[in-house]
Amino acid sequence: MNRRQFIINAGTMSVMAAMMQVISCKNKRKPHILVVSGWQDVNIGDIAHTPGLLHVLEAGFPDATITLWKCSKSEPVEELLHRNFPKIKIIFGQPNKESYEKNEDLKRAVEDADIFVHGSGPSVVAAGHLQFWWETTGKPFGIYGTTIENISDQLSTLLQQASFIFTRETASIERLRSAGITGQHIRFAPDATFDLDISDDAKALDFMRKNNLEEGKFICVIPRLRKTPYWQIRKKHNYTQEYIEQWTALNDKWKEDDHAKARHAIVTWVRNTGMKVVLCPEMTYETGLFDELLYNPLPDDVKPNVVKHDDYWMPDEAMSLYARMYALLSFECHSPIMALRRGRPAFYLRHPQDTIKGQMYYDLGLSDWVFEIEERTGEDISARLMEVYSDYDRANAKIASAMKEVADCYAKANGIVRDVLINQ
Repeated sequence: MNRRQFIINAGTMSVMAAMMQVISCKNKRKPHILVVSGWQDVNIGDIAHTPGLLHVLEAGFPDATITLWKCSKSEPVEELLHRNFPKIKIIFGQPNKESYEKNEDLKRAVEDADIFVHGSGPSVVAAGHLQFWWETTGKPFGIYGTTIENISDQLSTLLQQASFIFTRETASIERLRSAGITGQHIRFAPDATFDLDISDDAKALDFMRKNNLEEGKFICVIPRLRKTPYWQIRKKHNYTQEYIEQWTALNDKWKEDDHAKARHAIVTWVRNTGMKVVLCPEMTYETGLFDELLYNPLPDDVKPNVVKHDDYWMPDEAMSLYARMYALLSFECHSPIMALRRGRPAFYLRHPQDTIKGQMYYDLGLSDWVFEIEERTGEDISARLMEVYSDYDRANAKIASAMKEVADCYAKANGIVRDVLINQ
């Protein structure tokens, strides 16, 4: 068995730590990993990509120096990252020669790092960063837990140079294969949010106290429109009036039908269990959907059991609340991942406009908890929720199986990264 196969098959932290000592001895210094991530900060799911991957890398490479090249800027998010990853330096800057020459932190990180890692996201968001790194240094780079759906000729040429490509669902691997990009360095490594390990218990417990929520006796529900209205969220945007009208019409067409199905589950939950429901957001704009689409249409006997988290929050508080709920129903993709990470059942109510990222749930054996919303009814969702309620042990076993698969995927992916570091 060769070294690479041994590492990939081992999949244990002890082996990882031992191999890190080999890397350090060979290079006579700690390996330096430069990570690019942080695409936007108006979505706790997008925010979560970054601390999730940093935790994967810190656990897999305990002796490495890790630097984060963050694309977006947000003081609350940077404060969250500094608090949870005090050893990791955060740098900013554009991927071009001018920024590189004038920004000493960026220049030092690029010159010193041994490998460049593109973080989880909806696509190869930072392709420009990868291109700049490759042209400037010629050193190894790769992609970790990213959807790759549309592959241009330029992106294909870039990906041909990658030392590893880890997609967050198997559908992307098929897209790569169709583009002629194949190899043993291509693997399924789920979205790094699956390894998110942050919390803010104080805020979560305060919210629970103020709303008379008991641990394990409430579910959370997250709304979403078919198309995110970024033109309402961003002060500066390039959306045309025609585009805005087109997507607003799509949202208006489906928002009632979609959320009526979630309301059916809310009513079923409250009337059958007597327990509470928390309406909460994954994106900033979603607090404005609570009343119209979820709360106001509810029957009068159900409303007293429904509370709203009216403030947008950070993923650490969300993780703490999710850890104390019974289950989650979400039209968004990433809060279910965060819930599963905390060992709680999570249903993904999936819009057909979502990207192929949703395939990751099927890849992990969670198809029973994915509801393609145009194909399923409120009765379907309600029945499955009550199945979970009637046999929570079975639900917990399903979560444990999925999370073991996630851990195995990360261990094998880190084995490939380690092999690149050793052999560069």
